[in-house]
Amino acid sequence: MNHSEIANLLEGRFDTDLCTIHHFSDGLYAKQMNLQKNLFAVQHKHNYSHLSILAQGKVIVRTDESENIYSAPACIEIKSDMYHSVEALEDSVWFCIHATNEKDESKVDEVLIQRG
Repeated sequence: MNHSEIANLLEGRFDTDLCTIHHFSDGLYAKQMNLQKNLFAVQHKHNYSHLSILAQGKVIVRTDESENIYSAPACIEIKSDMYHSVEALEDSVWFCIHATNEKDESKVDEVLIQRG
């Protein structure tokens, strides 16, 4: 099963509270997640590429095309139309950075996540 199939199967399910913190600025949004060691988070995909920042810890980022290990500090490009997952090898702090004017944290995922 590839990451696209896994992401579709697990969409909307989280077994762990990621202690998500939302940061907003003019035209910019950052989603901060605290990933505990050994947590495997299947992510979603977007219609555009964006940056993610590993501020603390060590992770494996997997897509259908690659698998890379990163140690903080690291700035990582997440390609458009690419399901991706993050596995924390150590307790880690992960930020997803997006260009958007949306400032309502209850609606931001609706704006950013590519459906279907």
